[in-house]
Amino acid sequence: MIPDDQVDEVKARADIVDVIGQYVELKKAGKEFKANCPFHDEKTPSFYVVPDKGFYKCFGCGESGDVFSFLQKRLGLEFTEAVKSVAARAGVEIRETRRTPEEEEDPRRPLWEAMAFARDWFRRQLEEEDAGKDARAYLEKRGIDAETQERFQIGFAPDDWRALREAAGTHGIGDDLLLEVGLLTTSEKSTEPYDKFRNRVMFPIESLGGKVVAFGGRILGASGPGQPKYMNSPESPIYHKGEILYGLNRSRHAIRREGSALVVEGYMDLVSIAAVGFENVVAALGTAMTEEHAKLLKRYTKKVQLLFDSDAAGLKATFRSADLLLSEGMLPLVVTLPDGEDPDTLVHGEGPEALRRYLDQAVDVLDRKIQILDEHAWFDSIDRRRDAVDRLLPTLRAVADPTLRDLYVNRVSEKTGLKPETLEAEMAKSGERGSRTPGPGTSSPPPRRPVRRPATGRPAVSAEMTFLRVLARDVERREEILERAFLFIGPEDFKDEVDRTILQMFADDPELASVPPELPYAVAMRLGELLAGQVRPGEFDHAAESAEDAIRQLRAKRLDERIDDVRARLEGADPDEQAALIDEHRRLRAERAQLGDNVGLGAFARRHARRPNTTD
Repeated sequence: MIPDDQVDEVKARADIVDVIGQYVELKKAGKEFKANCPFHDEKTPSFYVVPDKGFYKCFGCGESGDVFSFLQKRLGLEFTEAVKSVAARAGVEIRETRRTPEEEEDPRRPLWEAMAFARDWFRRQLEEEDAGKDARAYLEKRGIDAETQERFQIGFAPDDWRALREAAGTHGIGDDLLLEVGLLTTSEKSTEPYDKFRNRVMFPIESLGGKVVAFGGRILGASGPGQPKYMNSPESPIYHKGEILYGLNRSRHAIRREGSALVVEGYMDLVSIAAVGFENVVAALGTAMTEEHAKLLKRYTKKVQLLFDSDAAGLKATFRSADLLLSEGMLPLVVTLPDGEDPDTLVHGEGPEALRRYLDQAVDVLDRKIQILDEHAWFDSIDRRRDAVDRLLPTLRAVADPTLRDLYVNRVSEKTGLKPETLEAEMAKSGERGSRTPGPGTSSPPPRRPVRRPATGRPAVSAEMTFLRVLARDVERREEILERAFLFIGPEDFKDEVDRTILQMFADDPELASVPPELPYAVAMRLGELLAGQVRPGEFDHAAESAEDAIRQLRAKRLDERIDDVRARLEGADPDEQAALIDEHRRLRAERAQLGDNVGLGAFARRHARRPNTTD
């Protein structure tokens, strides 16, 4: 069985439009999507997908349900199989359990309950006429009215060493549990644990499924010695900082609707601008974004606007985050606010339209780097120009999208006078020049994998080519094979641009049997070879198994790349990031181990490995 909290997480993370769109040609209709119903014959679309609410409905035949029921009905899957399929696409590692009825509850349930109790208790303290008076006044001064406080479940931790502990104890929530989730803490000066959050405005941090997993607290008034202005819960069995974007559970539908995400530094910035109408906003809980953060955002949009502070630390975080987003195939834009301003102060000083103007002026991250280098005269002499190239190379190396990479290379070539081929050669190097001291407004990103380029050649029998050859030969089962494949991989996993184009053509037209006119030469030639190629005797007697083997190889290759990337990032990570990276590394290794060591052995060889004394 799959624990309920994991089913909730998978459903929350799932992009129902993306999943259903693999099997039905959806067309946007306002906030919804429509298509001809896949469950009955019709000529006029009556099948609607409503992403904001996560369900589909056909007004012709009456079929309706969520992302899981769609796969159950469309592919004939059991519920757990449907959850696993969606989880694989959403990047959620499933934790199956086998329990007796007496052991049915998730062992983390007491942790969720403790956090829910704390949220409600903090809310009551804020609403107390006397105890919460100063906190309410502070929030109202910051433009956060009672409605917004309720919407984000903002609360208050009184200036008391044991108030929460005692309240929880009367409800049977013990110290061990509160310590485990970081609501209590200890010190050498005290013989008993005490409340971690005191005299702070409290912001619940929720998972995509809406469960409280942590808290952020802003000190009320000026912070004193040993009292940080902002304090977050420590990592726990239910909270992994590198996997949570504050506010995403509330903003993900707005992000999809707007076609972009705004990323701010902290919860106060987020709540302040959400209160004046900016719904598509998330916060990274500190400025360090992770690969998991990028992957979460990528499910809803590829366009991200970064609204970090414009000081040196903010710029470093901006460019580091932007390079990470580029490596995931996304388009990061940099929003530059006036000196001394942040999103919160700007909207309350000049109004929401002022922020809107700065958002409209957002520039691509490479252009922003060039602007800063220009302002500091980095292109005015040959020696400084050489250093300027070194400052730009990390971003060139990071970009994964081949078209954007070419645009970046040409832009830097125009600015520096270097030939594109020279820049390509520099990008291919290990980045030894990047170890120099960063210039003004630039950053030294963590080591990254080399930029992904369209392959210029492939192994004789690559997984990609094996899969395409199966699709080309087995027209009868092509759609069935693609449906199965797209539960785990997509065109983006084909690194060769021509192969990627052909796979998309097969997906768009499962009955494709000839080369369409006006194709690019390279695509037309390879597609023609695939469709007209000679089949060796017995080569595709086991087409489905050959396709499955290729899918497993592609999944393994993608996981291996991600594991290598995390390992490289660990070398340059600061202590706050290392724990999240280590957890991510373990998760990826576990997922890779599930595929087994014989990935890539080949369907034919595997069959004989299982039955050494038999023949096919």
